[in-house]
Amino acid sequence: MTEKLSDATRGPLLDPLFSAGWQVVDGRDAITKTYKFDSFVDAFGWMTRAAIWAEKWDHHPEWSNVYNTVTVTLTTHDVGGISALDAKLARKMESLF
Repeated sequence: MTEKLSDATRGPLLDPLFSAGWQVVDGRDAITKTYKFDSFVDAFGWMTRAAIWAEKWDHHPEWSNVYNTVTVTLTTHDVGGISALDAKLARKMESLF
């Protein structure tokens, strides 16, 4: 069962993501990042690769794509905030970028 990150686990799981450009969303228990690519095809290809992992892990991002830019927001709706699944998917997105 997935659970909301405790204060003790937030630092170890989220600090490396913050160093990679992820940020906490104002007014929400969520993290966000905007990725820039060379082209629409590169952006859409990255989204496709990320979507395969999101589906495999049954954890789907809130995201939008405008030409070569993809903005991602991650939160776990079932627990009302950030969970280890969000950190896991963010790390995977970083590795695919």
